[in-house]
Amino acid sequence: MKIIRYLALLLYFPMISLAADTHSMRVKASAYTSAIGETDSTPNIGAWGDKLTPGMKAIAVSRDLIELGLTHNQRVTIKGFEGTYFVLDKMNKRWTKKIDIYMGNDVEKAKQWGVRNVTIYWTNEEK
Repeated sequence: MKIIRYLALLLYFPMISLAADTHSMRVKASAYTSAIGETDSTPNIGAWGDKLTPGMKAIAVSRDLIELGLTHNQRVTIKGFEGTYFVLDKMNKRWTKKIDIYMGNDVEKAKQWGVRNVTIYWTNEEK
């Protein structure tokens, strides 16, 4: 029975592997864009130096989540969203237990998103 449950999880969350430590967490999620005024003088560059371009699936994480394994280039799935997102940015130190979903240059879409609670999943691979 455990094998059947594991296979069902693999179909829903393909990032899970047998040699992995899988995590989930409920977090607040807001949205951000590369619009000037939302960030510093380099709005298309993430905190780790990655170039952010419209259409990419990227998130910023609060710094407390980095300590839990949500570090640079970590793959993340968000319940209810298609595809895999990558941690490419960090949020201001004032935030905790929060992610920001990158929405390119679409400020209106980001405003419509607002702030919601979502469940995220990630896997810390054994090295």
